[in-house]
Amino acid sequence: MKFIELIKKYRNAITIALSLISIGIMAYYDYCDTACTYLKGDIWGIDLKWVGIAYMSVIIIFAAFKQMSFVRALLATGLGVEVYLYYFQIENEIYCPFCLAFSVMLILSFLINYEVPSAWRENRRRMWLYFLGEVSFPMFKLNKLPLLLFSILGYLTVLFTFSGSVTPSFAQVSTGAVPSLGKGPYEVIMFADYFCPPCRRIDTKAEPLLKELLATNKVKITFVDVPFSKATPIYAKYYLYAANADSGQDNILHVRNILFEAAQNRNIQTEEALIAYLKEKNISWKTFDEKTTFTMLSAIIKENSIRNTPTCVIKYSAKDVKKFIGDDQIWDGLTKLKSHLVTVKKP
Repeated sequence: MKFIELIKKYRNAITIALSLISIGIMAYYDYCDTACTYLKGDIWGIDLKWVGIAYMSVIIIFAAFKQMSFVRALLATGLGVEVYLYYFQIENEIYCPFCLAFSVMLILSFLINYEVPSAWRENRRRMWLYFLGEVSFPMFKLNKLPLLLFSILGYLTVLFTFSGSVTPSFAQVSTGAVPSLGKGPYEVIMFADYFCPPCRRIDTKAEPLLKELLATNKVKITFVDVPFSKATPIYAKYYLYAANADSGQDNILHVRNILFEAAQNRNIQTEEALIAYLKEKNISWKTFDEKTTFTMLSAIIKENSIRNTPTCVIKYSAKDVKKFIGDDQIWDGLTKLKSHLVTVKKP
């Protein structure tokens, strides 16, 4: 009981602290360590991360001025939103750890501010309506409103305003060809985003190993740029242009290194700046209608259900396809392929 009393005594401060943690989680959302996950959503065109930050900022303001009726109403509304977002992630079988952590902070805030509704003492048959609690707004002459109504309002709002996607696409049309290295019965497809730190890490680490695989003349390697980041399509276009000018192994691997450097060391976001940087690095390219190839890249991304980078798909055969996510798994998968190739008899 003392613990509960202590929570109630400081719940304003705790609510503010949890809201600040939630804002920090959203601010940290763009960072990825071993794998970057593609899960995007917006409400009325506003990125869900910014909606979450604004939402928690409003809660902080009301909590600071001890307007707890508004705090409870907002938290109940947030619960309704989270119900829909949980459903969205379960339905698409992709889970955002930052979103889940944010929801935990919200649920904790709601529990800390929960009060047993007086309506339960008056009419137990209405318990189902008030199980989330009640809230009153005397200034609006509104008393004992069930918080369930706010949760339903939150759910319906996000139901009709939320737009989410789990599979990235270049959104182009027509057909084309995707450049690749080597030939053979085994196929390695490397999916990466130039702005993804672990993608660069595995790309650099695996380069010597990829060259060894190519030297066996048994492996075909394809690099697929995944547009998780807004500027990635620009980088993908110039990768294709450079491969069109020189599709040799050394040039393609060198160009990828330069593009990773442009994205992560220089944070280049515009086509003009990228062109200038590529010229500075003496990268040559030959333009063509990249829309045709973008369609094939989008199809490959969709076919393999790519929702994280880096991801590597290794096809031993049409029926034996292995998928590896994150730099550690990919390294393990590539080394096992190398060991397997040693056991394969030459035709």
